[in-house]
Amino acid sequence: MRVVIAGAGSVGSSIARELLSNKHEILMIDEKPEVVGRSGLKGATWLIGDACELTTLKDARLDEADVVVSATGDDKVNLVVSLLAKSEFGVGRTVGRVNNPKNDWMFDDSWGVDVAVNTPRLMTALVEEAVEIGDLVRLLTLQAGVSSIVEFTVPQDSPLVGNTVGAIALPEDCVVVAILRDDAPITPSPDDIVEAGDEVFFLAAIAAEDALRTALSARDDPTQEDAAQDNPTQEGSAPEGSAPEGPVVTERGGSSAVP
Repeated sequence: MRVVIAGAGSVGSSIARELLSNKHEILMIDEKPEVVGRSGLKGATWLIGDACELTTLKDARLDEADVVVSATGDDKVNLVVSLLAKSEFGVGRTVGRVNNPKNDWMFDDSWGVDVAVNTPRLMTALVEEAVEIGDLVRLLTLQAGVSSIVEFTVPQDSPLVGNTVGAIALPEDCVVVAILRDDAPITPSPDDIVEAGDEVFFLAAIAAEDALRTALSARDDPTQEDAAQDNPTQEGSAPEGSAPEGPVVTERGGSSAVP
């Protein structure tokens, strides 16, 4: 696979190092010549230039790339590179690094970004996943913001405990993909029993996350059962203050009971 990476900082270099270890062809683009020796990358091809310039991207033969990764520390650069890669060169897959979480909403297909990697949000999600119990935590966004992988840690008092995975009333566009129990991953089946402390992972449409959160946190309403116990009625009985037993004959001007 041929991968072009714009930005040879710590993030871009780390990505390149991993891909090189997996025998992929890597081209690095950066404006600073000194990063070539500083990066310590062996086996990568280098192009010194501005990745936002069409001439630089043409020299990089972006039309032959399978994936373009925009990994600079500037969100504006990452958006421009992704847009040019997609619109001008028809690159099949673009990955954009999000530096400022406030800019996350722009990293979608309208700017040519297939996958947005938001490091601050990912770290926040990992922290929340470690401490949040009984709430839905988004771990990763997929398909340019259309879908996500979310996690739910089942609390002790959850109504899900003791029920099967198949009994969970999931909204549309949501599916259980994995369960982590006692540090061991489980491939879920409809007959698996949910236990307290389970970490349940879902693949869900982002638009369905609120409905999924509601479904997982739903409780049986005890007020109806309590009301039924406080006001027991049986078939044929009449509530207090009603007409006495016996047929009711309707007469002009009112009704009267026949004993």
